[in-house]
Amino acid sequence: QVQLVESGGGLVQAGGSVRLSCAASGRLFSSYAMGWIRQAPGKEREFVAAINWSGSSTYYADSVKGRFTISRDNAKNTVYLQMNSLRPEDTAAYYCARGGDRWFSGPDGLVFWGQGTQVTVST
Repeated sequence: QVQLVESGGGLVQAGGSVRLSCAASGRLFSSYAMGWIRQAPGKEREFVAAINWSGSSTYYADSVKGRFTISRDNAKNTVYLQMNSLRPEDTAAYYCARGGDRWFSGPDGLVFWGQGTQVTVST
């Protein structure tokens, strides 16, 4: 069974930076694409970023492109989301998610989710 545990969230001022981590259980972490989804109160879930199994391809929502960077360390079974130049509209619960295979096939392909970590950006 897949377990994804996010960490690194918290309160940060606008313009600041935060790095989220997601530790995955299991021996097959490197066989799957990974991603991040977020949900703000009263809003729908929003795709943030994804990365293929090797890290050779990354994908971003337009709203975070140029500010956020997704990366992974397969030796540590961990995926990261470096978030820079944060804005109040980035405030949300951020969820790590695993894809169904090596390649990212779109947000609907992120099928296993963690419990989430809250990021709050103050003005």
